[in-house]
Amino acid sequence: MMICERDDFSLTGPLLLTSIDWANEHHRRSVAASLVQGIYVAERDRQLQRIGPDLALSPIWSEFFHFRLIRKLVDDADNSIFGGIYEYKPPQPSSHTVKSMEMSPRFVIAFRGTVTKADSISRDIELDIHVIRNGLHTTTRFEIAIQAVRNIVASVGSGSNVWLAGHSLGASMALLTGKTTARTGVFPECFAFNPPFLSAPIERIKDKRIKHGIRIAGSVITAGLALAKKATQQYNQNHRALPAPPDPFATLSDWFPRLYVNPGDHLCSEYIGYFEHRNKMEEIGIGFVERVATQHSLGGMLLGGQEPIHLMPSSVLTVNLTSSRDFKQAHGIHQWWGENQKFETKVYQYN
Repeated sequence: MMICERDDFSLTGPLLLTSIDWANEHHRRSVAASLVQGIYVAERDRQLQRIGPDLALSPIWSEFFHFRLIRKLVDDADNSIFGGIYEYKPPQPSSHTVKSMEMSPRFVIAFRGTVTKADSISRDIELDIHVIRNGLHTTTRFEIAIQAVRNIVASVGSGSNVWLAGHSLGASMALLTGKTTARTGVFPECFAFNPPFLSAPIERIKDKRIKHGIRIAGSVITAGLALAKKATQQYNQNHRALPAPPDPFATLSDWFPRLYVNPGDHLCSEYIGYFEHRNKMEEIGIGFVERVATQHSLGGMLLGGQEPIHLMPSSVLTVNLTSSRDFKQAHGIHQWWGENQKFETKVYQYN
């Protein structure tokens, strides 16, 4: 049987991480990404009928770090494995690792992205379209995912020991389940690798003045439409004596999902400009415009419906500054545990 190199942990996994320091960002990122890769490989194991300890390639992606896959999340439409719940079963900690262990998760719920194989491609593309139309929350896959998250959070009693992780389409699922959970006051750690940002790829424009000008114009238009919509809603509420709805961004401002993006990946690179633009608007004295605009998507308002997944009040944004040879490498998950990568991390908080 032909084995794809990317599925083989011994060839492409983070083999040097034999001891995990949970206070180390590189270790945390690498483990979270590896667990997501384990879900990709679990689905390919299923499709290629790699069953049993001698054939299945997915277990080592979690067991190497002392995680056990206790439940596979299966799509009800095509029976594909789209996610999984991992439980951390560490060896007896030594005295110098006890503090590190306090930062470890008890459970990680991981979601894969699109798998371009015959058994799953049509359903995955259907889900990709739902992401584009801001309709992922209406799918049965989301229902399965959010129920799994709620059950684990309820069993643990808090969100701090529960991690969510996903790549690409799976990153959208991790962010949506994370947002939904955070709105209840429980803030799970979230690791979103190459999360889709549905917007024109302004970040790819080289001239900074042109790029900034386009962003300012977009913010003014978006904020104007948002305020007009809000005024209409306020008028209707006043006539019906309805209370004003809570600010959805304010309720999420203390949740800091970790977003991992690559400038060479046009599907997620717009996150870089999305957060940087806020700071620039504050610097030139029109931050109030951006505080309105950042909560809304122009396409989302024109289409109507649910708030887009990609709009985030706060985040810990990590950018891979290492040059990628092509889009496939820039969008791939293997970069996130690479030893020779140059990362830059910034924290953004919505006020």
